[in-house]
Amino acid sequence: MNKLISLSCLLASLVVSLSSPAADVVRLDGSWRFQLDRSDRGVTERWFEKSLPDKINLPGSLPAQGIGDAPSLDTKWTGGIVDRSWFTAPEFEKYRQPGNVKVPFWLQPEKYYTGAAWFQRAINIPADWQGKRVVLSLERPHWETRVWVDGQFIGTNNALATPHDYDLGPLAPGRHTLTLRVDNRMVIDVGENSHSVSDHTQGNWNGIVGNLLLRARAPAWIDDLQVYPHLATKSVTIRGRIGNVSGQAGQGTVRLVVDEAVERGAFVGPPFSKINVSWQAGGGTFEHEFKLPGEPKLWDEFQQHLYNCEARLEEFNERKVALFGFREITTQGTQFLVNGRKTFFRGTLECAIFPKTGHPPVDLDGWRKVIRAAKAHGLNNLRFHSWCPPEAAFVAADELGMYLHVEASSWANQSTTIGDGKPVDQWIYDETDRILKYYGNHPSFVLMPYGNEPGGRHHAAYLAKWVSHFKAKDPRRLWTSGAGWPQLPENQWHSTPDPRIQAWGGGLKNRINARPPETRTDYRDYVSKRTVPVISHEIGQWCVYPNFDEMKKYTGYLKPKNFEIFRDLLQAHGLGAQAKQFLLASGKLQTLCYKEDIESALRTPGMGGFQLLDLHDFPGQGTALVGVLDPFWESKGYVTPEEYSRFCNGTVPLARLSKRVFTPDETLQADLEVAHFGPAPLENVATAWKLVREDGKTVVSGNLPTRSVPVDNCIPLGSLSLELKSLPAPARYKLVLTVGQASRLSPSPSRNRRDADPTFENDWDLWVYPPKVETPPPAGVKIVEELNDDALATLDAGGKVLLLIPPKQVKNAAKDKVALGFSSIFWNTAWTHRQAPTTLGILCDPKHPALADFPTDSHSNWQWWYLVTRAGAMILDDLPRSLRPTVQVIDDWFTAHKLALVFEGKLRQGRLLVCSIDLQTDLDANPVARQMRASLLRYMSGAKFKPSVELTVEQVRGLIGEPPVLKSANVKSIKASSAEAGYEAENALDGDPNTMWHSQYTGDKPGFPHELDLELKQPLILRGFTALPRQDRNKNGWIKGYACFVSHDGQAWGEPVAKGEFSADAKLKTVSFAQPQTARFLRLVALSGHASSGYGSLAELDLLETGK
Repeated sequence: MNKLISLSCLLASLVVSLSSPAADVVRLDGSWRFQLDRSDRGVTERWFEKSLPDKINLPGSLPAQGIGDAPSLDTKWTGGIVDRSWFTAPEFEKYRQPGNVKVPFWLQPEKYYTGAAWFQRAINIPADWQGKRVVLSLERPHWETRVWVDGQFIGTNNALATPHDYDLGPLAPGRHTLTLRVDNRMVIDVGENSHSVSDHTQGNWNGIVGNLLLRARAPAWIDDLQVYPHLATKSVTIRGRIGNVSGQAGQGTVRLVVDEAVERGAFVGPPFSKINVSWQAGGGTFEHEFKLPGEPKLWDEFQQHLYNCEARLEEFNERKVALFGFREITTQGTQFLVNGRKTFFRGTLECAIFPKTGHPPVDLDGWRKVIRAAKAHGLNNLRFHSWCPPEAAFVAADELGMYLHVEASSWANQSTTIGDGKPVDQWIYDETDRILKYYGNHPSFVLMPYGNEPGGRHHAAYLAKWVSHFKAKDPRRLWTSGAGWPQLPENQWHSTPDPRIQAWGGGLKNRINARPPETRTDYRDYVSKRTVPVISHEIGQWCVYPNFDEMKKYTGYLKPKNFEIFRDLLQAHGLGAQAKQFLLASGKLQTLCYKEDIESALRTPGMGGFQLLDLHDFPGQGTALVGVLDPFWESKGYVTPEEYSRFCNGTVPLARLSKRVFTPDETLQADLEVAHFGPAPLENVATAWKLVREDGKTVVSGNLPTRSVPVDNCIPLGSLSLELKSLPAPARYKLVLTVGQASRLSPSPSRNRRDADPTFENDWDLWVYPPKVETPPPAGVKIVEELNDDALATLDAGGKVLLLIPPKQVKNAAKDKVALGFSSIFWNTAWTHRQAPTTLGILCDPKHPALADFPTDSHSNWQWWYLVTRAGAMILDDLPRSLRPTVQVIDDWFTAHKLALVFEGKLRQGRLLVCSIDLQTDLDANPVARQMRASLLRYMSGAKFKPSVELTVEQVRGLIGEPPVLKSANVKSIKASSAEAGYEAENALDGDPNTMWHSQYTGDKPGFPHELDLELKQPLILRGFTALPRQDRNKNGWIKGYACFVSHDGQAWGEPVAKGEFSADAKLKTVSFAQPQTARFLRLVALSGHASSGYGSLAELDLLETGK
């Protein structure tokens, strides 16, 4: 503990000053004179020569001190807004009123100002500073600063990542006036969504929030000091730059000392070395090789040995200290090596999310909290998305052992591009140089791309040069082009979104929604085609319901007005009391999704790592609640760090299962392995497995042979083949796999501890269902698919009816349609144009008698995949508020419908149970659906089926929509002239408005015209067709001009039978032919679009037959 305190004190002092004794430093904290410059008059009116009238405290920001304007409909926010419905939609009208402005797309300050602000104060130069240079240092200003002293202009600085340092010259002792102008407008367009500047996260505040210091310096000084460790030669190369404003060349001696940062005087070589140096009028450089007599103590995630390198220019008594560690990062094929040991980066993003202040912490404790939370959840890497943190973050990461991925403050997309000759091109080079100068010695700083997801026709060529330049300049870290893309030959590692479960635009076609649950998928085919390591970019993005209990934490700068909107909407639909249930149930599903995402990466041989989006919430871009932690890095209550680190850790046991659902006549087969990226290989490792019932009792268990485990992943432990015929069914079981020292293995191992003899454990839920279940309707229960006269007669007679609404006939919302899926919402629906799914899993009472024969949690678990993928979500908004569904679906917080898969009620004299899961077809192949049907029917036949909520015929019939006109049975094929992968032409015939055909938008990107050709199985007499545009609020691909042709043979088409233009909206388009047409082929040609992209798209295409 004493060592940690000593190191902490040392590191804290380094944040303040690495080069000046305390007597040569004056702090400028406190009250400053101040004035806003709304009209940019300050420079022309020479405000630097007058006394400013107002008062403000620095360090600090304007909005945090109540300075600025109240947000309004006209506020010019910094950052793109995809879903702009807030500005016009009736449902948001009350949130657009003066005094009640609340925006849904990010956290909101109470005051907002962009523009110039002036700050001024008197400074007193001590008498003993006579003849010295005075240096002003401003830590974390936002953004551009200009400086005047006594009315004389000193200079300007537009760095975002590093302090703004100004040489004020040799000021005479006594009183002077210091004037600053800070401008938080986009002085360089680095990308409006860059987290260094945008309102999505920290907010575009104006001010200076870190150290404000004056330092006394000599006319010649050590301006830069960089240390390059070499493990192979047990040496360091020390490179320095001497600054000089004397106007004359000179020479002198630099005294170099390298010692341990905690135990000062514990020299790693001779007590000191002296080298002769010289400099010209503009300065000079020096370089020295420092050889260690013994083995250096290394720095990595497991051990944090730190050293100081002190350089002193003796003739001027000018000193500079560099804190560094002996750490080398290299690659071997597609894997990273840290100090020669294979390393797997388990990262998460940090996007400048600090609601209490808006700005990132500039103190060590703030960053210790972040890093400790990340490490507690098994992570070893923080990615700073399109920004760079202050010095304190690097120091805390050095202290605690966290690998940092830093970016040059830019996301050059949307509002700007790179490589096209814009000012941002040079600025990124300058910003990168500044980051290396100020933070380059930190051993925690290991990875760097330019920034995030670049745009521009020439971005690849630009970034190839950028990577080549900086990997030659600074080999202490590994370089790549951009986070996300492009993959260039120059890259030392790739960041790509390809090896992850969900993608933008993927909808329900990702494997977690489209394929039965399994734990075998990995990305070896992708990784094996690369020659450098691959980090999976922004994996996850799985949402959870808003945690309204967290609102009380927002006591500072940013307020959760978005949460207020979502809470109001939930309460308006009568669901406010269920908010906590929605949070916990959706959180459990979110955790399942993250577990599979992470384990897929850990299962991949040769994988370099992953970076989550996110461990904690992202409050911007429409409100992306993607974290198991809130924006304060604190738990939401549904998964603990210990539970999370079972599947996300340096060492994780893994089981490859082809399925999760079984019957007793099957055999459970699993390949067992471990991913181990600990500090050293594991010797004498034993593996134990067990199958556990829901009550925690072990059903069967076993052990595998003892073996050694190297540092790597995909290390085989053995195979499991277990006959299930003796297991009771239906039941849920848990396969538990434990890996540890043979001497430590016990029935209750420690869970993924990091100690001398750690034991690691992981588990997977499995279900066993009976091979056969009687599912005919019991006596007294009628099963129907519509509420017809026969069903009503049964109800009138006091009977029981099971209404099984076919999923395709469940009536959807007229606007913002519900798209049911197994997984949680990806990112959020506002920013993805309502990408499917738009739901957050199910909520039920496992003890409800209707589910007595269907083992389930209160939330979605993997067995629900077999039900949700054959279901439609019923919207119960028009049914009595007192009705609580038996199986509820959690809706998107932007729409907050009451949704259900199963509910019950009293109708007339009878009892009704309504289900929108397909419990009719293919039951032999789906034991889950078969079991659900049996459980519901057994419940209905028993005495406990006593619904209490009164329903009407109109309410129930209102849940059922019209069946689609065109049945796929009539269609032989449909083809498109162009289709993007995942958006094939067949989507236009699947009856699902949430899927679509889309022309190709990668590769060749062909423009108009686009063609859809239908071939029918037999000629039909057609009177027209209907076309439904894509339904996700994105008009990219909306067809404007169209022509329709028919043919008997698919060769001769003749003149169009219909031609015109569709309106620019998402409504169903109906086109009638002038006269009926007998045809076996139909061609719809998209001639033009409502957007400028050249793309075509269509959600649904139906034919209108004569007489129908």
